[in-house]
Amino acid sequence: MIKEDEFIRIASYMKKRYGIDLYQKKVIVNGRLENYIKRGGWQNFNEFMNAVENDKSGNQEKMLVNFLTTNYTYFMREFEHFDFFKGQVLPWLKQKEAARKDLRIWCGAASSGEEPYMIAMVLADFFGMEKNGWDTKVLATDISTKELQKALAGIYSEEQLKSVPPQWKKRFFKAVAGGTKYQVVPELKQEVIFRQFNLMDPFPFKKKMHTIFLRNVMIYFDEKTKRELVQKVYDALEPGGYLFIGTTETLDRNSTPFQIIQPSIFRK
Repeated sequence: MIKEDEFIRIASYMKKRYGIDLYQKKVIVNGRLENYIKRGGWQNFNEFMNAVENDKSGNQEKMLVNFLTTNYTYFMREFEHFDFFKGQVLPWLKQKEAARKDLRIWCGAASSGEEPYMIAMVLADFFGMEKNGWDTKVLATDISTKELQKALAGIYSEEQLKSVPPQWKKRFFKAVAGGTKYQVVPELKQEVIFRQFNLMDPFPFKKKMHTIFLRNVMIYFDEKTKRELVQKVYDALEPGGYLFIGTTETLDRNSTPFQIIQPSIFRK
């Protein structure tokens, strides 16, 4: 079992480097790391953390992050967001960007790819035959390299696709593995750019974003980290740009610079 000082060391490391607050999650931290540490031959959690901090390749740090970040997502999650995106945001953007035909959309917690692929499907559906004239590529980032590998593969089970409308399933996926799994078709896959990114780092965007999806990620941050992140997001958006957060998440109405459109939809 993890000792208190070892737990504090790991929790402090994750908080400082990634903004993730694990101070109330001792049992989870122990459960997720214990077997890996035993298999790796380390005598205790401190030995493992020494390896993390001294590993110049960064591989052990990636393993730590992969084990300690929860990735729970599915297609059509909180679908009311996509309805609003298609019904309100995209008509506004189509008019606003009619000359440049350049949409800048960022999914900041891409996990295993369901959300960014959903955004790309909505975009393809909205623009239809006009889509070829537009740059609608979605930037999709996540802290977990393990989840991003799944996203890049784009292979999902029948169960994972059960909520996807049949016409979308037929259009955007092809059966593989003898029909037991489905893979995202190349035309959709090329519409999403996957990158590893830590939300605590400075945002590297050369141009401001039109829409940012940052759903179900701020639950891992304390209030101060959340406020700082929301300010960075605000600064990274075009005037009139939208932010979507998870439906169970909240922003402090008194401190947020955003205009509240709906409980989980905000506008600059």
